[in-house]
Amino acid sequence: MLDLREYSSLGAALRAALERWPNEICLIEADRERENCRLTYRQFKEKALPLASGLQAAGLGADSRVAIIMTNQSKWLISAYAIFYSGGVLVPLDYKLTAREHLQLLAHSKSEFLIVEYHLWRAITQEPEFSRLSARTVLVTEAPRNAELHGAQRWEDFHSEREPVFVERQRKDWACIVYSSGTGGRPKGCVMTHENYLEQCVALTSLFPFWPGARYLSILPTNHAIDFMVGFIGPFVCGATVVHLRTLRPEFIREAFTRYHITYITVVPLILKNLERGLRERFAALPSSRRKMLDALVAVNCALTRRRPRLWISRVLLRGVHQAFGGQLRAMFVGGAFTEPATLQFLYDLGIPVGNGYGLTEAGTVITLNDFKPFRADTVGKPLPGTEVRIVNASADGVGEVAARGKTIMSHYLDDPEMTAAAIVDGWLMTGDLGRLDARGHLQLFGRKKNMIVTEGGKNIYPEDIENAFESLPVKEFCIFAANYIWPQRTMTGEQLVLAARADDSSGLAGELRAKITEGNRALPDFKRIGGFVLWTRDFPRTASLKIKRDVLAQEIRAETDRSAMIVV
Repeated sequence: MLDLREYSSLGAALRAALERWPNEICLIEADRERENCRLTYRQFKEKALPLASGLQAAGLGADSRVAIIMTNQSKWLISAYAIFYSGGVLVPLDYKLTAREHLQLLAHSKSEFLIVEYHLWRAITQEPEFSRLSARTVLVTEAPRNAELHGAQRWEDFHSEREPVFVERQRKDWACIVYSSGTGGRPKGCVMTHENYLEQCVALTSLFPFWPGARYLSILPTNHAIDFMVGFIGPFVCGATVVHLRTLRPEFIREAFTRYHITYITVVPLILKNLERGLRERFAALPSSRRKMLDALVAVNCALTRRRPRLWISRVLLRGVHQAFGGQLRAMFVGGAFTEPATLQFLYDLGIPVGNGYGLTEAGTVITLNDFKPFRADTVGKPLPGTEVRIVNASADGVGEVAARGKTIMSHYLDDPEMTAAAIVDGWLMTGDLGRLDARGHLQLFGRKKNMIVTEGGKNIYPEDIENAFESLPVKEFCIFAANYIWPQRTMTGEQLVLAARADDSSGLAGELRAKITEGNRALPDFKRIGGFVLWTRDFPRTASLKIKRDVLAQEIRAETDRSAMIVV
């Protein structure tokens, strides 16, 4: 791989990678059974530089902010490189957000340019607030030739005849503005520097290296902090190949393993759980004699790999299982939410190591990661090289708030010094998660201190973002909490949302309120629905600017009620 200590920016490192491995395959885009494109590093550069030239001719320069809203595809990475080559700041937005949320984040980030997929652009143009679009140049991918683009230009036709100029950036300069929540509450734009990403890449590849010929299967959105690093930056600076799969249907994911002989993949716990379920069902369907043989081989594999993975042994003993994963899989990675230890152990026993990690958007990608020395299913691993972790305000049993420090921690929250000061204290990122470090330096998680839920699919749910869906409730005021925030429980699962309602007269209100909340829930996806509510008899505490003091209100409710007081919806 490249020695990233020699480079001051992502643009410089990626530029060097394209020059170093011109004939290696860097990117494959597959859609179900069809392969859309296959690019060498040279071909990737030939597609990106005309785009960079066009962007520069349109006024993009150092510190210009450019948003990308796209599903997994080659044009996402090509666009990102053109932005970094031109010295711009990338704003990767989640394509699953609503058009209204996209417009709000575009405005908050002050994005001057937008690169967007056609079907997402159509949704944005139909939004009532479309007239307030902040971006002055919009490029649309995959738009039909006769499509009405509302002032935008086709990505495929956008270029300039002049040679693009590489714009060097420094390590402390901004590389990305990454949003860790929606927009109903305060948008949290994490400003990440080039140093944040370069240092994270050095740490991760020291544990799990890439090389020319290694293949990473990308099924998470590239805007996600994890896949941006291990599905783009990491493989590219090592000359490896990224396989973009534009579908999440299980049968096509299984086919991609065998078709492309995948080396690494990152998944969220929900996908990992489905994988475990599928394997268990296949094993249960085996004839009794074959099942006994499989159990015996698994037992032998466990005995021989207890201390560390020995892939060649596992591939011989459990050949059928490993062939189903393409025969070249070295490890899977999981993050974004809590993963049950039993799932991790089940896969490890089959010779499929899963690197269980823990991180936050504010920390770049990962804070801790299991390095398999030895494998531990009961922890989220040890701090990455260059990252420090400590436990703040620990109880008698060592459990307290997890804090992290290192060169991968974000610079600040965009335009929000108050929130930045609360999140980063004396250089330490206060994660809001409860954990304990054991004698070997492994981190165990026990719950959340902050008012947030993380779903099995890796989605961060901030209760403040959901309150707009319940504006018509017949109460004086209300706010939404994670139930575990009000009544702390040492668990990473079974979380739900609870609504606290203040009314002058609460007699007879419970039935009407339940009906209204049920109605509001119908307009929300399952993971955003309210599970119950509590009735409160006093005005909510507020700041001088009249914002609800959520932490104070939660403390008051906790002091005067217990979880049994919650009325279930």
